[in-house]
Amino acid sequence: MRAEESIRDGKTALGIEFGSTNIKAVLTDLTGKVLASGSFGWENSCVDGIWTYPLVQIEAGLRGAYSSLREDVEKRYGLTPTTFGVIGISAMMHGILALSKDGRLLAPFQTWRNTNTQKAADVLTEAFQFNIPQRWTVAHVYQLMLEEAPYLDECVCATTLASYIHERLTGLRVTGVGDASGIFPIDEKTGDYDQAMLDTFEAMTGRDVRRLFPKVLKAGEAAGSLTPQGAAMLDETGALQPGIPFCPPEGDAGTGMVATNAVCPGTGNVSAGTSTFAMIVLKERLSKVYREIDMVSTPDGSPAAMAHANNGTSDINAWTGMFGEFAKMLGMQTDAGKLYTMLFEKSLEGAPDAGGLASIGFYSGEGMLSLPEGVPLFVRRDGHLNLADFYRAQIYGALAVVKTGLDLLLKDEKVPLTRLTGHGGLFKTPGVAQRYLAAAAGTPVTVLETAGEGGPWGEALLGLYFLSRQAGRKESLGTFLQESVFRDMKQSTITPSPEDIAGFDAYMKEYRKALDIERFAAEKLRA
Repeated sequence: MRAEESIRDGKTALGIEFGSTNIKAVLTDLTGKVLASGSFGWENSCVDGIWTYPLVQIEAGLRGAYSSLREDVEKRYGLTPTTFGVIGISAMMHGILALSKDGRLLAPFQTWRNTNTQKAADVLTEAFQFNIPQRWTVAHVYQLMLEEAPYLDECVCATTLASYIHERLTGLRVTGVGDASGIFPIDEKTGDYDQAMLDTFEAMTGRDVRRLFPKVLKAGEAAGSLTPQGAAMLDETGALQPGIPFCPPEGDAGTGMVATNAVCPGTGNVSAGTSTFAMIVLKERLSKVYREIDMVSTPDGSPAAMAHANNGTSDINAWTGMFGEFAKMLGMQTDAGKLYTMLFEKSLEGAPDAGGLASIGFYSGEGMLSLPEGVPLFVRRDGHLNLADFYRAQIYGALAVVKTGLDLLLKDEKVPLTRLTGHGGLFKTPGVAQRYLAAAAGTPVTVLETAGEGGPWGEALLGLYFLSRQAGRKESLGTFLQESVFRDMKQSTITPSPEDIAGFDAYMKEYRKALDIERFAAEKLRA
């Protein structure tokens, strides 16, 4: 079927993901081929110590991303979309939107970046004997109880961004099990919030916290349809018709797993963007509770271990922007994509240990390191400095915290791993960050030709899986992805050299020493 016919007949899947710096919409045909895309740039801000996005910006961003996609369709194919086969919403996981009975936001949306729930996270981890990170929604809820927040009694819903947007468009308060696993621990046997831990929470607080959370759905289940109000919110032109079915909303960890074909036990992926995280789907439970490792779920409910770093590529983006500004001063008009490629490829000329340099690009606190605040920091011992080592240190730095978690999983726990896949903006330049991640993990790393598509494409694929299940097919999510999407996809794999592994390990020694400086700097400069 030609693209125009697919779009006209609604034989398509639309995925929209709210990332940290970009809201992106991706339209695919029924094979997963991307037909069109759109985006809307946005940025979080720290207001009164809280990392947040204003509600008006959330709604404007949704319309902006869809408008950009609609314009791309019109430009490419000469027609305006009026329907789709399925729509899916995904977003950065964790945090909290606290809502009143009438749907009013009671306090600013708190994103995953906030580290103001340490006490709550510590108490809940001890009570549950299960790691509760500072980012998780239940940690935010319990922290509000500890602080006796004045609006707490008005709160009837504590939800995530993906679930919130989904409800605005469909009227249903639900979320996918992957997203839900960053709200409250999931019982892998039931695919729902862990009842024993819910009982423990109620015994501690006298509150039934389940009533605050969205209903949990697995991949392939129906999640409502686009309401007339939702259609008007999404498409301000009025061309989009209501009634389009939705697949369950998901978190960016889940869509990353789908986009890298890493949902089966023994597979893993590293997503590198504003935040960076590694996921490995488990064959069996870890031997003990690690504060550095989050236990979450794939979109179909399998247990996965996550090593999450709050900070990723933000400082790389800042430095690259400055080099771009310098290039303009010299009269050079270099677009951003070409500039990233040039600088990343230059890093390959650097020393395996990045010449003793260390980059700590912490714009916020880092939970895995028990660091409540962060400031970007670049450290060098002596007068040595060149561009190749500098950029190698930057890219190493974006992977350093995640390496801490990967070492626990692969070296200490010896978690079986058959394939590790990299995706996200860090991997757009072929053979660079992929090579460095292989050195950091000490294992081969695969990058697919779709590495730059990321989460919104993963959510569109979840929509295609929903359509498959609705058509009566009974295959698992993993089988569907392998047979229907990834079977013939081009990919490249890099095996790390002993020299690169030793170089990254040497870099980490300098990096860990520099963390003491980071702690001191964050305390003094953020005071």
